[in-house]
Amino acid sequence: MDIMKSFSFVLPTRIEYGVGCISRIAGELSHLSSSKPLIVTDKGIVASGLLKKVTRPLDEAGIAYDIFDEIAPNPRDENVHAGAAFARETRSDCLVAVGGGSPIDCAKSMSIIATHGGVIQDFRGVERIPGAPLPIITVPTTAGSGSEVTFSSVITDCGKKIKFSLRSVKIAAKVALCDPELSVSLPKSITAATGMDALTHAIEGFTATCAEPIANAVALYSIELVSKYLRRAVANGSDIEARAGMLMGSLLGAISFSHSDVAAVHCIAESLGGMYDKPHGVCNAVCLPVVMDYSKNHCIEKYARIAKAMGINYASEMEGAEAAVAEVKKLSSDVGIPSFSSFGISESEYREIAVKSHENLSNDSNPRLLGVDDYLEILKRL
Repeated sequence: MDIMKSFSFVLPTRIEYGVGCISRIAGELSHLSSSKPLIVTDKGIVASGLLKKVTRPLDEAGIAYDIFDEIAPNPRDENVHAGAAFARETRSDCLVAVGGGSPIDCAKSMSIIATHGGVIQDFRGVERIPGAPLPIITVPTTAGSGSEVTFSSVITDCGKKIKFSLRSVKIAAKVALCDPELSVSLPKSITAATGMDALTHAIEGFTATCAEPIANAVALYSIELVSKYLRRAVANGSDIEARAGMLMGSLLGAISFSHSDVAAVHCIAESLGGMYDKPHGVCNAVCLPVVMDYSKNHCIEKYARIAKAMGINYASEMEGAEAAVAEVKKLSSDVGIPSFSSFGISESEYREIAVKSHENLSNDSNPRLLGVDDYLEILKRL
């Protein structure tokens, strides 16, 4: 760690964490002087009945609200534009994003278009939002994306079939209500995929070339928590301690990568998501051990630290680095992550995936700088 390197750290979102904290949502809206919130979620959350845990306190407080649930698993530009139009139509003064990374990322982008107009591609990049968007309250129901505390949004451009990012402290949630009870009913497969997503955030946040000391510190604790609790959360969804451990691990992993960066795993995962609409967490989980193995010789010391955080003893740093790769692969297998071959992608399409992965802005943050041919090799190893 280079403690002489300058950095800045800002966390615009206030975090309210704890079992049952969702009951305080009416008070949080009052603090924001909101009288007409729009709940942004997806149809799965509505169908599961989970949304009632959010709306019940609002009903009891006599707060009127509308619901927008037209969001795809990988949020699309068309979802953003439709949601923003609905927010304007209903004269909503606050967005309450309920769900995983898809509704939360969509709400962040909706908040911009609802106030500034245009199309979401106009705001692609860093700090391109001219003024304050609608305020946002985030309510995570998964332990994976960490989007509730980040200030970025990843959206699929349906026309170009690519994912793009926009990043600004202006779209950070005003408050994140992080209640472990809201993830208890999450299916095993989604618990596994989102949990590996959280681990990917922590590992890439820790090993990115632009990482700084605070991001490093929270990443290591995130890795420790996910390693300890993910298998338990998958095995028994009602294990509230495991759910709490995973939610905290996800939060810390998100704080890490949002103040550092992601890297090659995300470069590939975002290409797969944009081209084939594959689930982001699964893509990260599938790619993580292979990318780690390909990069390990360029990041031996940090990979050894990862092994230590996962509870592994080793005689040398190289042994630790190799053990970290092996343990991540084992964890992925233990929680039932599918293979890359299950995606059904033809090898003839690998070059396009590789080119798009290389063009991703996070490519330069990988500890081993990768070219198109490197990505081709990783895809073949997958």
